[in-house]
Amino acid sequence: MRTSSPRGAAALAVAALLLAGCGSSGEAGVPGLRDEAGDAFVSGDSTVQVVPAAERGEPVQGLEGPTVDGEELDVADLRGAPVVLNVWGSWCGPCHAEAPDLVAAEGELAGLGARFVGINIRDRSTVAATGFEEEYGIGWPSLHDPDSELLLRLASDVPPNTVPATLVLDEEGRVAARLLGRVSRATLVAVVEDVVGTPAQGTP
Repeated sequence: MRTSSPRGAAALAVAALLLAGCGSSGEAGVPGLRDEAGDAFVSGDSTVQVVPAAERGEPVQGLEGPTVDGEELDVADLRGAPVVLNVWGSWCGPCHAEAPDLVAAEGELAGLGARFVGINIRDRSTVAATGFEEEYGIGWPSLHDPDSELLLRLASDVPPNTVPATLVLDEEGRVAARLLGRVSRATLVAVVEDVVGTPAQGTP
């Protein structure tokens, strides 16, 4: 049955993606996935969870500091707009695989005012991180988190050894959705549309 409301259409799309996302992408527990220090990491299992507005916790705090480009950023300053928060590392194969989808989703979601922010973990030097951004044409900022200190502040939402991982924050800065593992353009766009309650311009 079709619905004529934008929020209803987005909800139906997310429901379908949730059913598909509850399985494994085949990347979970990738052998040999290690950071620059040689510590083992696992890729998430492509689980998608949207948190109803009434069940969201307090706004995320303490995500601030230097970016890989040497600028200062405080995620709290972006409140008033939905924020896509992506945890990644240049050493992470699934992060390379999902980067083109993130770039495509960012362009598609621009009309909804969505802001993208990365948290770059375990890259001791920013050289590898900036090279990753240049390779994929990533234009949004990424906080540099070589010791995973910022990531630990998200421990209730992102398992500390899971990468990549993506959170969607609502306009109040609360966690509205969690996507663990490699994310696709279609899934991310549908989730953000559901959080905002409006389809992205040009989305069928």
